[in-house]
Order: sequence, then C-alpha cells, then structure tokens
Amino acid sequence: MIDSIDASFSIEWTHRLRFAQRAFDVGNEIDTLIEELQPVRILAVLDKGLADTNPEFIEVLDAWRGREERVCGDVLVLPGGEDSKNDLNAVNSVLESIDKNGICRRSCILVIGGGAVLDAVGFSSSIGHRGIPLIRVPSTTLSQGDSGVGVKNGVNLFGKKNFIGVFDPPFAVVNDSTLLKSLPDKHWRAGLSEAVKVALIKDTALFEEIERNADALLQRDTAKMNSVLQKSATLHLHHITNGGDPFERLEARPLDFGHWAAHKLEQLADFQISHGDAVAIGLAVDIRCSVALGLLENEIAERIISLLQKLGFPTSHQELKNPILLDGIEEFRQHLGGTLTLLMLEGFEQPIDIHALDVNIVRQAIEKLM
Repeated sequence: MIDSIDASFSIEWTHRLRFAQRAFDVGNEIDTLIEELQPVRILAVLDKGLADTNPEFIEVLDAWRGREERVCGDVLVLPGGEDSKNDLNAVNSVLESIDKNGICRRSCILVIGGGAVLDAVGFSSSIGHRGIPLIRVPSTTLSQGDSGVGVKNGVNLFGKKNFIGVFDPPFAVVNDSTLLKSLPDKHWRAGLSEAVKVALIKDTALFEEIERNADALLQRDTAKMNSVLQKSATLHLHHITNGGDPFERLEARPLDFGHWAAHKLEQLADFQISHGDAVAIGLAVDIRCSVALGLLENEIAERIISLLQKLGFPTSHQELKNPILLDGIEEFRQHLGGTLTLLMLEGFEQPIDIHALDVNIVRQAIEKLM
C-alpha cells in the first residue's frame, strides 16, 4: 500500500508580445496570431470608452470582422474604467456571451480595451470552461506599458482591489500604438507612472529617458511615448518570465512598488482617482518612507518626485491623511499572504525589501508630501 505520492510537473509556455501599428489590417499581427491559434470561434469584446472616442478604429474593427468568418455575432461592448471591475456585471456579460455563442476551449476571446476591461474579461476567459485562450489588445498607455502584458486577471470585491482573480497568461498581447491617439491627456500620461516605477527598480537609463523627454511626452510625442511604453512593457514581461516567480508564490512583489498606498487610496476615493494617478502618489509615499527610514538620499527622492510632478501627476491627496489609509499595509500583506514584504528604495536600481513599516514613518512621509 502506497501512503503518499509527490510528483512534480511543469508546463512550457510562450508569452507572445507584439508591438504593432494598425494591427487589424490585412496580414498584420491579429491575422497572424489567429492563424497560429486556429480558433473554432472568436468572441470579440470592446471597451466602450474606446468605442465612443475612436470611430476610425471601429471602422477598422468592422472591416476585420467582415473578413474573419469565425467572429461570433456582434462585438460585446463593456463599460470602460474601474466600473467594469467594481461588480460582477462585466464578468457575467462575458460568460453569458461565451454560452450564447458556443465559445469552447478551442475558441478564442479577443479583447480590446483599457486595463480594467482586460482584467475583467481575462478573469471571465479563465473561468469559462476552465480556460479559453485570450488575445489582449491594450488600448491605453497604462495597459500597454504594464497590466496588459501581465498574467493577472481579476475584479474588485468588498471594496478591495483585485479581491477575486486568477493568474492566467494570455495567448498573446498586441500593443497597437495607433489606439492611443484618441486618449484624453489624463489617460495619455497615465502609463508613465508605471514606467517610472519599473525604471526605478530595473532600468536607470529608462528613468533618464523619461526625465529627458518629459516635456515631449506631455506634448503627446508619439514616437517618444512608444519608446517608453515598449521598454516598460519589456521590463515587466522579462520580470514575469525570468524573475522566477511568475505567479507570485513568493512573498516579494517588486512590481508592486508604491501599490499598497495606491490601492488603498483608490478605495478611499471611491475609485474616482485613476490608477495612474494613484500609483504616482503611492510611489511618492514609498519614496518618502525610504528617506524617513534612512535608506534613500533626499536629493534622489526630490528628483523622482519632481519628475512625477513634471509629468502632470499629483503626488499628494486629501485621503492620505485618512487614518484608514494605514489599513492598506495589512490588506497588502493579506493579498500577498505570509510575512509583510514591502519594497523600498536605496537608490536607482537598488530596491530593498522590508518586513515592517512603522506607522509613524508613514505619517512622517505623508507630512512631507502635503
């Protein structure tokens, strides 16, 4: 009689990231990926924000649907922004469409939109039939430079960010730079806060590039924005694929630098603050905490915060003085599991993990920002 068996296994996976212009044109990236995947059927899902502001793309999408006979019925349009994650309506809509259109595990869901829509649809695709291949087409700077290339999917519950979700990599991600031109200025700059974050941790040259081109980036220089987003996306992708912890089983989460405060701030502001702005403020908090802990030189902190401000980001908010903000530290620990692990900074490309953060240090940091 055998009492126990321990058997290990691994699965090889290719994470496909494509940088494109007019990806839905004949013979371009979408056609190539569909040809590789060979889905039985395709369910197309679209962010309403993109549908409302970019009629030119809708014409392109309609032309693609007209020649791709595997697309089922009408495009499913979901509300954009955090509203798509704040309840299960978007998830249920996708699941209903999966059922209605006979989408099977040999089919495909193609989603075009911002990070929140990608998160909600990704969650739906991962639980429908226990997993349907997903092609993501991020349509914002925030999703093209960060969340769209990741392996996380989920929605908010109980007022807590990403309370339910899964780790499930997409079949492919296509960053189409032509989708960015219709973004309002606030959303145009939003992805730069995540780019600054990953640059601080992993690539001083990228930080200096953003710093050098700050004015041009704000003036919507497409070439310079594409350069920053490609490098940010590549750094995030390489961390996931080469960092040894793609599904975050360990306690450290370096890509969540500044996010304990950012996520709690979003909740306290009833999600009326954008994720890009919240991340900028969260970075400022942790930068100031790093100084207060004696880890980081004040001169470097001033340089970083000055860049965030030059890029048009807020670095303070009235809710920073809300005592409930500090609950975000424990909520962050619970979300990770195990021992509290927060990333602080000793210098450019010099992250350091800490496992306790005195509330007085946080208060001191916030006072510096207000």
